[in-house]
Amino acid sequence: MTTTRTLDVAGGHLYYEVRGSGPLVLLMGSPMDAEAFGPLADALASDHTVVTHDPRGISGSTLDDPEQDSTPELRADDVAALLDALDADSADVFGSSGGAVTGLALVVRHPGRVRTLVAHEPPLLGLLPDAAEQLAAADDIVDTFRREGVGAAWMKFMGNAGFDVGGGEDAPAPPPGEPSERDLANSTRFFAHELLGTSRYVPDIAALTAVSTRVVVGIGDTSGGLITARTSRALAERIDTPPVEFPGDHGGFTEQPKEFAERLREVLRS
Repeated sequence: MTTTRTLDVAGGHLYYEVRGSGPLVLLMGSPMDAEAFGPLADALASDHTVVTHDPRGISGSTLDDPEQDSTPELRADDVAALLDALDADSADVFGSSGGAVTGLALVVRHPGRVRTLVAHEPPLLGLLPDAAEQLAAADDIVDTFRREGVGAAWMKFMGNAGFDVGGGEDAPAPPPGEPSERDLANSTRFFAHELLGTSRYVPDIAALTAVSTRVVVGIGDTSGGLITARTSRALAERIDTPPVEFPGDHGGFTEQPKEFAERLREVLRS
């Protein structure tokens, strides 16, 4: 059974879902919404209380000012407010992509609220040796969005991320049919107000290593050619912890939710 709720947060309203029973674990992305984490949440709900949410400005989470940029810090404060609403002093957190960046900001801004953070492929471009080039590429993606629209921006984004966008065997399959109004709105939000704030975030390494939270860096076992594999290894090196493999690539939790859930259980138990 899934319970849906809405929480008032600073400058907006946060949509979230609760399912299952047991130790509390939060699953989150950015811009991925609660729906994308549904299969993984269902797979974990037999022995966990699982909470998913739509990040601010995405899907069912609305903003008082739709032009407000989304930053990891703002999203981290939203998650802390969500923990308060759940009467939870702390929780385990699985964050993927931009959600992993949110999780890193949460650990630093709200010490003690996270028991274990599994940061799955955070796109921390500033940690790379070629950071200036990669950040310029992110700027170019946003410029492409403003000139040519969502489709062209996604093609450039996926290509820069390391995915095969030329139609080869490894090319990600496009969703069937035309994108929905919600998908278009979420993509517009991502390129106009979220991508740069997330990719430019540089975690406070000293703070991350000083807190009680255990930080686990996750990399997909088929993500070797992706830029997020590089950023994940760079983070793991800086916090002096070996990266942990998870099934699939950057979106492995959507493609293999049962296998991914079992691996996540193992990591949280270890």
